[in-house]
Amino acid sequence: MEDSMSQLEKRGGRLLAVSNRAVGGLVRVGVAPHDCHELLVPGRVSGDVTARPVNVLDVDGRRYLVSPRGSSQWVRNVRAGGEVRLRRRRSTASVILVELDDEAKPDLLREYLRRWGWQVSAFVDGLTADSPLADLQAAAPRFPVFEIRDA
Repeated sequence: MEDSMSQLEKRGGRLLAVSNRAVGGLVRVGVAPHDCHELLVPGRVSGDVTARPVNVLDVDGRRYLVSPRGSSQWVRNVRAGGEVRLRRRRSTASVILVELDDEAKPDLLREYLRRWGWQVSAFVDGLTADSPLADLQAAAPRFPVFEIRDA
């Protein structure tokens, strides 16, 4: 039997893979929205660097990454390593991602959904920016959130 995170990972399939490649290309040439970056993370087993488009959430001068697809491959790789790179156009910065406790997530999840809920609705099981705080608190364990810090 597959866990719910495996189910979240599978949603989207080939269309999502093609979309990720296309958005990554737009990020590299600077055409994507300003808050869209590519996350470059080494594989926890192979060490091969993979690139994934991510939305950087800026709240009160602090930056965060939210994984609307749960414990995806990039999340597992970050947990195994910690230091990654964020790329936008020709600029690449080494950063450290620090995973937040579930108690710190609800307000950040709400803000993420306010900005990008339309992009991630297939992965968040009906949550919206208008969801009650109790629903966001209950969902927090399913959605990893990392604070982005300078390396």
